[in-house]
Amino acid sequence: MTPHDLETVLVAGATGETGREVLRLCGSRVDTVRALTRSPAAAPDLESIGADEVVVDDLLEPEDLAAVVDGVDAVVSAVGTAAAAVRSGPPYVDGAGTRALVAAAADAGVDAFAMESAIGVGPEPASRLARAFDAVIGPLQAAKAEAEDALRDAPICHTIVRPGVLTNGRRTDLVTAAEPGSKLWGTISRADVARLLVAAPVTEAANDRTFEAVSTPRFPDRDAGVDWTMPR
Repeated sequence: MTPHDLETVLVAGATGETGREVLRLCGSRVDTVRALTRSPAAAPDLESIGADEVVVDDLLEPEDLAAVVDGVDAVVSAVGTAAAAVRSGPPYVDGAGTRALVAAAADAGVDAFAMESAIGVGPEPASRLARAFDAVIGPLQAAKAEAEDALRDAPICHTIVRPGVLTNGRRTDLVTAAEPGSKLWGTISRADVARLLVAAPVTEAANDRTFEAVSTPRFPDRDAGVDWTMPR
């Protein structure tokens, strides 16, 4: 998919902090930005940020995901479960919910799917930070791993981004995006994560790949060397 081919994007997890950053980035670059929320009351706010359309559905109890993904070129999924919700137990939206969205996107023939995951997900060698994630939010990490596997198995071009500790800092574009097992640790702003997610569907070198991502500290010797391209 070229930067000019991306006409309609679905943003899942649009009400979250990363999802809102995705909306802001897509608003001026994509013809139609569709935001998915489970709260009808969120629609005016999402439209003010950059959504052209707002659809209401719950990924854990979906009513019509086929309609949600209809006519979509790419899905950007920034769904996530708050760490405090681990105690409530599964299902988690970033597990079962993401898997449901992947299945609907594949059935609809969506061209690309970019997913926000987390450092430490997966079987690759891990940094101390990644091991800490696993220790504190292990059930969520396992749910994300299942969603990653479902996306890799689906007949859809995909990119998975595993960020470090998320911050609300500004976008820097100074990101190390490395292969899984690079043992990255550190922080990254949600705005920088959003840039990777929005760029992924139109960045050929990111096709069908998974990346660990941090901004501070930087690890230039571990960077995968992808030239991330934004849609236009």
